Amino acid sequence: MMVECLQTGAGMWRIAPSRAWRCGMLLVALNLPACNTFPAVDLSPTYEPAQFVVPVSWHGSSPFVEAKPSDGELRQDWWKVFNDPILNSLEEQAMAANPDLQAAAERFVQARDVMMKARSQYLPRASLGFDASGNRESLNHLFRPHDVPLYESTVAGGGIASWEPDFWSALRNATRLETYRAEQRAADYGLARLSLQAEIAANYFALRGYDAENAIYTQSIAYYKQSLDLVNAQFVGEIASALDVARVESLLFSTETKQAQIQGQRQVTEQAIAILLNMAPASFKIEPVDDLRVANFTIPKSIPSTLLERRPDIAGMERQMAQANRAIGIARAAFYPNVTFRAGGGFEDAGFNLVSLANSFWSYGSAVSLPLFQGGYRRAQLQQSWSAYRETEDRYRSTVLNAFREVENGLSLTNRLTVAANRQDAAVGATLKTQNLSMELYTGGLISSLDLIYAQVNTLTARISSVEIKAELLKSSVALIRALGGGWNRKQLPTDEQIQPFDTFQYTNLDKPQPAGGIDVNAGNNWVNNDLTKPYVP
Repeated sequence: MMVECLQTGAGMWRIAPSRAWRCGMLLVALNLPACNTFPAVDLSPTYEPAQFVVPVSWHGSSPFVEAKPSDGELRQDWWKVFNDPILNSLEEQAMAANPDLQAAAERFVQARDVMMKARSQYLPRASLGFDASGNRESLNHLFRPHDVPLYESTVAGGGIASWEPDFWSALRNATRLETYRAEQRAADYGLARLSLQAEIAANYFALRGYDAENAIYTQSIAYYKQSLDLVNAQFVGEIASALDVARVESLLFSTETKQAQIQGQRQVTEQAIAILLNMAPASFKIEPVDDLRVANFTIPKSIPSTLLERRPDIAGMERQMAQANRAIGIARAAFYPNVTFRAGGGFEDAGFNLVSLANSFWSYGSAVSLPLFQGGYRRAQLQQSWSAYRETEDRYRSTVLNAFREVENGLSLTNRLTVAANRQDAAVGATLKTQNLSMELYTGGLISSLDLIYAQVNTLTARISSVEIKAELLKSSVALIRALGGGWNRKQLPTDEQIQPFDTFQYTNLDKPQPAGGIDVNAGNNWVNNDLTKPYVP
């Protein structure tokens, strides 16, 4: 049911026809600057982000983290702590050209525009119109009066203005909700950027691990070929048996098989890096190196409570809670009357003599609507909004717990893998010594070929394990830095005032909004990254 009040020229509040149109325009002019400050009741609950009781320190420790808590923060270009120029170049190119990261930036821009669309709903609206028509009736029209002209033409011009004062802040809360959604998109961009940086670094260290393994296999294959030459010579001299030859050949061929597998994995990893850099794999190559070294660096140690401010995924979930809070206010506003003001008018004539008082028409009025019975729809909507808020609070807590888990995992893994890498280096030294002694004994005929092969297999396995542990240590250190936020800080999020992409009366320079929160997009030259055969050059 709807209760509606409309005042017209024939009603109680009569206004002279010559002033009606000016009154309508005055309604728009007066309310445009005042619509944001018009008295209204905010029905949203008082919002307070969830407060958690967290430990005062981390359970695990890492050789890469300072022993004492520090107020210092990770640098945003955190990958430079590894002191690898090639990695630095890869990261910079990915930040400039990665299509998924640029798409995340565009989603932030779209969210800003959606906010502007929501904001426009509680601003006055005005429109102009012009209409001209010519008509001819049929002579055989049923019940056509004889005194009605056969031909008729009309010309009309006018306008209309309307405004909803938003007494219960439903439109304002919708705008605030979209503002928070845009801030969430900014946090999502920060998360996408950090994830991209970490993925490139992890893939790069995996690739360098494959390089080191390939170099070890190359050295071992050369060594096994020398062993095979020695055994063949002994076989010709009837010192060694055919079984000795077969054993050495088996070791050589199986090692060549493993090298081919490692080379294939390296190519796949290199191609994955190429895609992250916006390059076709066929035009991208990283020159191999033989050694894999673990960088010595330190990162500031933070306390668990600061993690809530340094993780973009946590900030994004908190902004979702803020959105759900405003949705409750919108659901509550549906229980209260809705008021709309409107004014319209113009001129109409059978010819083009429009500007005449006798040809004017106008109307002004207001409408008030109050739903009386909707079968529980509004109550269900309100209950749903409260449940959605509690769900986001649960998901927020889950996100925080997952962040703690990732940090603790990074601390524990880097700590124990460092110990493992040191012990494995010692194991490699011992197996190399055993291999060399075994070769001397076999050459002197003091041991069998089986003993020699056993020593060689153990040496190869130990060396490969050493590289695998170091590569895993480097990737774990990347995961630890990512878990700590990678230099991101909540202060990097744009403020509510920065979300608005353009001014209300701005009609130029609309190809893209001004950057906010450090997020910018390629509007006029988005094609610059379409050449997939060469690196991006700023």
